[in-house]
Amino acid sequence: MTMELASIKAVPKPWGSTDLRPWSNSGQSGLPIGELWFERADEMAPEPALLLKLLFTEQPLSIQVHPDDDYARSIGLPHGKTEAWYIVSAHPGAQVALGLTRSLTRIELRAAIEHGSIPDLVHWQDVAPDDTLLVPAGTIHAIGAGLVIAEIQQRSDATFRLFDYERHRQLHIDDAVGAAIAAPAAAQIKPVRLSEARRVLEANRYFLLEQIDLPPDSRWELDADGEVWLLVLAGEAMLGPIGAGPGEAVFLEAHSVTVRAGRSGLKGLVAYVASAPASGLLRPLDAATIAQSVERVSEIQEILT
Repeated sequence: MTMELASIKAVPKPWGSTDLRPWSNSGQSGLPIGELWFERADEMAPEPALLLKLLFTEQPLSIQVHPDDDYARSIGLPHGKTEAWYIVSAHPGAQVALGLTRSLTRIELRAAIEHGSIPDLVHWQDVAPDDTLLVPAGTIHAIGAGLVIAEIQQRSDATFRLFDYERHRQLHIDDAVGAAIAAPAAAQIKPVRLSEARRVLEANRYFLLEQIDLPPDSRWELDADGEVWLLVLAGEAMLGPIGAGPGEAVFLEAHSVTVRAGRSGLKGLVAYVASAPASGLLRPLDAATIAQSVERVSEIQEILT
């Protein structure tokens, strides 16, 4: 049984920001921080299956691809990297890229990388706060400037760059061609509301990502059968003796805890290892909240599986 306030690791990136407020004071030294990693507070604890991050983009990221499990294992890595993005904030006109505008052969993809024409072939799309996108392993993708993104992913740092905007970092042409699905991205699922408090944003074989919205001063039981991450986006809450506010995350594993939403309620993301919604993940404890809550998890499970 485990519950702890996650520690935060600041990761410098050339495309990052020197002002991460209100989420963090990292970057104030002038070093651009691109990512905040939420880690187990106990450094000796077993490594979790998932990695939760906040990304801050002042410049575009590289155009890149992550391997699936099979390709990762073929080059000696334990597993691949599927991830999901939740758009926390976005400047007007901010974009991300998912997939290509048309299908390419491997020879055509290699030529586009070598000639530097791959930016003309990725599919860019506008994004706005509260948008969510799944990035399956093998999908060629990129993130533009002016975004704060919450990312949940398989715990892997396997990234193959196809284009890097003259930053003079290494490209990974052979692995990128080997790992990529050189085609348009798969269609995104629509979020599914389980109850007034729970909305499934993404579901795949590696993890589920939900948004929770708890009314002011309400009480809930959060039951983590396995690994669960809770990231606070707005408001605040007490999880047992642990207080968490915006930009803070709590890690739970095989643990149940009473959650008390603050005076302004709680908006957060919950990610956990599963392929279908956990019916008992969040249960209202107040009589009024129970009366208003309409749980439809069992029928939604059939839709998502």
